[in-house]
Amino acid sequence: MAAFMIGVCGCKKVSNSTHTGGNTDTATAADSIYNPVDPSPSATIGFFGNSWTGRTFTAPADSMVAVSSLVGTDSLTINVNDVLVKTPPLVYGNNSNPYMGQIITQPALMQYLTDLSPNVLRGPGGSLSDVYFWNGTAANPAPADAPDSIYQTGGTLGPLGPWYGGNTAGWTLSLANYYNVLAQTNTTAYLTVNYGYARYGTGTSPVDSAAHLAANWVRYDNGKTKFWEIGNETYGGWEAGYQIDTTKNHDGQPEFITGALYAQQLNVFADSMRAAAQETGATIYIGAFLATSTSESVPNWNQGVLSNIGNGADFFIIHDYFTPYEQNSTVATILGTGTSVPAADMSYVKQQLQTYGLSTKPIAMSEWNIQATGSKQNTSYVSGMHAALTLGSFIKNQFGEASRWDLANGYLNGDDQGMFNIGDEPNAPLWNPRPSFYYMYYFQKCFGDRMVYDTLRRAMFNTDLTTYSSTFTSGQAGTVIINSGAYNHVVSIDFQHFPAGAKYQWYILTGGTDNAPFSSQVYVNGIGPATPTGGPLNYSSIKPYGATLNGQIKIAVPAMSVVYLVADSK
Repeated sequence: MAAFMIGVCGCKKVSNSTHTGGNTDTATAADSIYNPVDPSPSATIGFFGNSWTGRTFTAPADSMVAVSSLVGTDSLTINVNDVLVKTPPLVYGNNSNPYMGQIITQPALMQYLTDLSPNVLRGPGGSLSDVYFWNGTAANPAPADAPDSIYQTGGTLGPLGPWYGGNTAGWTLSLANYYNVLAQTNTTAYLTVNYGYARYGTGTSPVDSAAHLAANWVRYDNGKTKFWEIGNETYGGWEAGYQIDTTKNHDGQPEFITGALYAQQLNVFADSMRAAAQETGATIYIGAFLATSTSESVPNWNQGVLSNIGNGADFFIIHDYFTPYEQNSTVATILGTGTSVPAADMSYVKQQLQTYGLSTKPIAMSEWNIQATGSKQNTSYVSGMHAALTLGSFIKNQFGEASRWDLANGYLNGDDQGMFNIGDEPNAPLWNPRPSFYYMYYFQKCFGDRMVYDTLRRAMFNTDLTTYSSTFTSGQAGTVIINSGAYNHVVSIDFQHFPAGAKYQWYILTGGTDNAPFSSQVYVNGIGPATPTGGPLNYSSIKPYGATLNGQIKIAVPAMSVVYLVADSK
């Protein structure tokens, strides 16, 4: 197949190939000019897109190579005028947790986070949010009406735990240092308040006490945080507050949570928190939890929430861990979910809102990852490839916010969902970045502020390749090409309506040879880690490959690799 030529008057056309675009009319003279038009704002992004700004790509020094002489196997046509969506800036997020230590004292990790630039960092952390008291101190870690023990997963009683904002011990992350991390890494706050306390509290009105506690956090926060979740995975049997000891409850709540009760109590939270925000002159947005089609452990949860929520929620939240729970999933199973799950989840949430008569609102996926076990999948480069597939799919499906779970966890022989080594991984330095870090770092580095439509014509109708294309306000255009298959490809690229510049640059990320097929290593343009796991720590100074843009772009895409490419403009 002949390589496509780069020009400013390419003809719009489609074939029986993968086309993710909109306009397919025949080109006109005016059509051939670079003149992108932004679509109407997406309701599912909404206010999460308020921080959008045009991005400037500054081309780094590169290592010039010759254009590939191999015959093209696939072709990609990118219409830079046909904008799908302005890239929502908060889809690159991550999660902190309160057991990762006072990380503000860890300069290596702080630099990694600054370089990663997640834009949003959720706290205080997952399920522990529902037993977390933001204003607790060593002398008074929890309110007097919080019980010593609560129901845990499986219906057994266990201790409430030492989770409070004023805990300054070295093993935990204090609330003050959460805020310090945000300031040091130029990251937006996103907080989950303790909803569980509204259920297990022993006072005369637990929901009022819990709502008052949340409102006081809004006052204390004083405008730092715009996005507030009410509880974490409130539909789940693993959550504090899912089941309560009714003998200690004094406002007649049922033993087990329902969607309707959650919605009614969320409205109490929302009223108190909005009043507090008004006092401080802050703008805040309140989020409510919905279940996905595969996570609804409480019967009719969404029906109960959406039939009773009214205007209590400004946005809706889902979580998804993509792969089957704790199965030894294959490479194909893992990578297949990177594109299928975000699309299915967004479709399902929209359908649920429509079914129960609510207008579409911004959607956040504030926790996501894979949950494969047994072969070190989570710490492998395959997890990194999955992250690249997922980021592109979040943008394409127009999620407003997304935060990967999480920065650090526990190694568990490679079943660790943490992006960094918390210190228990053998033969790896403290805070060593896992492969997923590299795939997400280069994605954001090379992906522009607008996703544009593209058309991929695959060789022999293979399904190996996935592409996400974009433009920068500074003029450059690029694409991310993910090869999830076992065969090498050569992709010829045609940027339509693009004022081509002098050259193009790209990075290729591949895995190592250890622990096949789930290597714990990642190589960037052939440069690998100095340790048995992770990637090259000089990632920020690795030169991209570069080639003269003399009318042709042709890129070799190895099996199981991700290519991040940016083309210069005039």
